[in-house]
Amino acid sequence: MDLIGMLGLIASLVLLVYLTMKGINIIIAAILSSIVVAVTGGLNLGTALMDNYMTGFTDYFASWFLVFLLGAIFGKLMQETKSAESIANWIKRTLGAKRAVFAVVAAAAIMTYGGVSLFVVGFAVYPIALSLFRAANLPHRFIPAALVFGSISFTMTAPGSPEIQNIIPTEFFGTTPTAGGFIGVLSALLIMVSGGVWLGRMVKNAVERGETFSGSLPAENELASSLAVKEEQVLETTKDLPNVILAFLPLVSVIALLNTLSIFIDPTSSLLIALTTGIFLACILMNKYLKRFWEALGTGTQNSLVALANTCAVVGFGSVAAQVSAFNSVVDAVVGMPGPPLLGLAIGVTVVCGITGSASGGLGIALPILAPIYLSQGVDPGAMHRISALASGGIDSLPHNGYVVTTIRAICGETHKRAYAPIFKLSVVVPVAVLFVAVVLYFIF
Repeated sequence: MDLIGMLGLIASLVLLVYLTMKGINIIIAAILSSIVVAVTGGLNLGTALMDNYMTGFTDYFASWFLVFLLGAIFGKLMQETKSAESIANWIKRTLGAKRAVFAVVAAAAIMTYGGVSLFVVGFAVYPIALSLFRAANLPHRFIPAALVFGSISFTMTAPGSPEIQNIIPTEFFGTTPTAGGFIGVLSALLIMVSGGVWLGRMVKNAVERGETFSGSLPAENELASSLAVKEEQVLETTKDLPNVILAFLPLVSVIALLNTLSIFIDPTSSLLIALTTGIFLACILMNKYLKRFWEALGTGTQNSLVALANTCAVVGFGSVAAQVSAFNSVVDAVVGMPGPPLLGLAIGVTVVCGITGSASGGLGIALPILAPIYLSQGVDPGAMHRISALASGGIDSLPHNGYVVTTIRAICGETHKRAYAPIFKLSVVVPVAVLFVAVVLYFIF
C-alpha cells in the first residue's frame, strides 16, 4: 500500500472538513484539498486540476443543472406565494403548541417530500417553530434538530421522494424513484418513528431538568431576535395566506407526476416535468400572492447555481482523489469485506458522503465507481438504489454539512455546541442504524 498516498488522502479529507467547519467557501476548500491529495498521491498537479477536477465538476454540473434550477425556482415560488407559510400555519393550528415538536417535524417533512428546497423549508418553518416552542416553553436549542430531522432524514431517502438523493441512484441502477419495495418504505418509517420518539424524549428530559424557551436562547443573539420579529409578522398576516388546499396542490402534483411518469420515461426527465408542472400550478393557483415573479425566478436561479457549484466542487475533489492508488485500496477493501455485497455498498457510500459533508455530492463520487462493480455481481438494482439513498443520509450530517451549518447558524442563530448533539443523534445515529437493518432485511428477503 502507498503509505504516503494514504496519509495524503486522509490529510486532504481532514483539511476539507476543517476548512468547511471554519466557514471557508467549499469551492476554495475543495480545490486546496485536491492539491494536497494530488501532490501526495504522485499525480501531475496540472492534470489533476485541469483534467480530473474539472471533468468531475463539469460532468456533474451538466447532468444535474436543470434539476437544481427547477427545484430552486419551485422552492422560491412556494416561498414567494406564501404557500410554504400557509402549510406551516395550517400544521401549527391543527396540532397546536402541545405537539410543537411533532408539528415542526411534520411541516418540514411535508414540504421537503413535496419537492421544496431544503433551505426554503428551513426559513419558512422556523418562524412557526419559534412561535410553537415559545408557547409550549420548550428549549430553543432543539429547533434546529426538529428542522433538520424533518428535512433530510426519512423524506430525503424514502421511496417516491423527489429529492435528488433519491433520483441520482436511478441513473446508475436503471431504477425508478420507488425502488426498494416494502423494505424501503419500512426503513423510512423506522427512521421517522424512532427519530421522532427520541427527539420527543430529549426535549422532555431537557424540560424536566429545568430548561425553558427563554432560558435556552443564545446570549446577544441578534439574528434570533430579528427572526422573532419575522414570527410576529407571519402571525399578523395569517389571514393573507393562500388557502391551504391550493398550497398543497403543487406539492402533490410533483410527487404524483414524478412517480407516475417514471414508469414510462427516465426518472430525471420525469422529475423535470413534475417540477415544471409544480411551478406552473404555484403561479396559477396563487397568482394573487405572487408580486415579484421575475425577481423570484432570478433569486431561484442564483440559489441553484450556488448550491450546484458547491456540490460540483466536492465531486471534483472526489474525482481527483479517485485517481490516487490509495483511493483504489480503500475501494478494494470495501468491496472485498466479508458479508453481503450490500454491506460494502452501504459503507462505501455513507463514508464518502460523510467525508464530503454532502449526500448528493457523495453519491456523485461513490456510485460511478461502486455501481458497476456490484451490478456485475448480480445484486438486485432496486435494493442497491435504496441502500445507496439511505446511506447518503447517514454520516453526511456531520458538523460540516452545508445544510446543518446553515440551519444552526443562519436560520436559528444557534451554535454547534448547543444545538448539534440532538442533530447528530437524529440525523446520523438513527439513519445509520436503520441503514444496517435494511442491509440485513434485503439479505434475508
